[in-house]
Amino acid sequence: MQKPSIPKGTRDFSQLEMARRNYIFSTIREVFSLYGFAQIETPAMELMSTLMGKYGEEGDKLLFRIQNSGEKANEAPEKGLRYDLTVPFARYVVQHRDTIQFPFKRYQIQPVWRADRPQKGRYREFYQCDVDVVGTNSLLAEVELIQIVEEVYRRLGIRVCLHLNNRKVLAGIAEVIGAPDKMMDITVAIDKLDKIGVDAVNAELRERGLSAEAIEALQPILNLKGSNEDKLRDLRTILAESEIGMKGVEELEEIFTQLSNVHTAQADRSSQGRDKNCRLPIELDLCLARGLNYYTGAIFEVKALDVQMGSITGGGRYDNLTGIFGMPDVSGVGISFGADRIYDVLTELDLYPADLQSTTQVLFACFGDDELKFAMQCATALRKQGLRVEVYPETVKMKRQMAYADAKHIPYVAIIGSNELEERKVMLKQMLSGEQQLMTVDELIQQLKA
Repeated sequence: MQKPSIPKGTRDFSQLEMARRNYIFSTIREVFSLYGFAQIETPAMELMSTLMGKYGEEGDKLLFRIQNSGEKANEAPEKGLRYDLTVPFARYVVQHRDTIQFPFKRYQIQPVWRADRPQKGRYREFYQCDVDVVGTNSLLAEVELIQIVEEVYRRLGIRVCLHLNNRKVLAGIAEVIGAPDKMMDITVAIDKLDKIGVDAVNAELRERGLSAEAIEALQPILNLKGSNEDKLRDLRTILAESEIGMKGVEELEEIFTQLSNVHTAQADRSSQGRDKNCRLPIELDLCLARGLNYYTGAIFEVKALDVQMGSITGGGRYDNLTGIFGMPDVSGVGISFGADRIYDVLTELDLYPADLQSTTQVLFACFGDDELKFAMQCATALRKQGLRVEVYPETVKMKRQMAYADAKHIPYVAIIGSNELEERKVMLKQMLSGEQQLMTVDELIQQLKA
């Protein structure tokens, strides 16, 4: 019989892998909550009318369609698996507009699906951890999201760099090179620069109808060097004749100013004896485009510094995403943490806490049926104290029971033999050191809690 398998681009997760994934989810969830975001969920499937046309031509090709939805094909609207969490969130905001409070701050941690070619760090089914705020134009929202990025990766121990750009700047660049109608073509092409290189990007720009003069004018802009301040100064000169481009530059300057104020305050507190947080490196990256149609302002991508991998967090400002669902002029901004890529980074760098491998604190091992009954009574008492306990369900050889504890990285084994049963005590063995000590159940509880 052929061995069963699963679809390419999907994965099973072992107990250890789930412990590690839950560590990521809980870390992210805790930081989201610190900033006043509350959780919602949306269905795995959406109407195709909700999904189509929101992700650009490249994204629309990767939508998973549901062929059989349990309804008559000639009567049911076409459905698909969600591509991301942002478009369903916009649909949610419009559908529930009468019951939510603006600015609306929410987070979601759910799987999404893309009909992509599976490769390292790229899956067909994967989790996103999204945090968004809608109903405000304030750039303080962008600043808070950057702070969230900084805190999440500080807690996870991953060194990262945040790449920042603005879609208004890209629109301004399209204007000044004489191709204002090709802004989307330019963003789709240059968004691939890291993956395919400058020559291939220029070839794609030619295929998309940009003139040789426009492509040539684009090159020095994309290759601006120096500090963020140097690039902003150069952009002010280059985009002087573009109103939308200058608006984008002003927004970037405001974000950098607000972040500088935050970091100055952190430095002041650090000098007074508080723990000093590492400042998040931020790079103004004019090649960053994020090829999704709905972005209109600041855009972000985060990359790990110590692992060769693509973006592990990304997002940006969208001024009218809800407008496509009949609720115009509601601005929002959000970011998405790629949990699966974060998992791969933590695994490659071996940054998981050591105690994640142990979910059970103590295993009761027994020699006979009477001892097993006593072990069940002891386990009940320990569980009422919030301790994580297992009872080995069979009275097999002690070697086998110890091997089970070793395989699961259980730190303590409470052994109950006939002598211990007579004294209503257990022999507690510390698996790492091999030390053993006879004690009562109350003493066992105190030991494990300590």
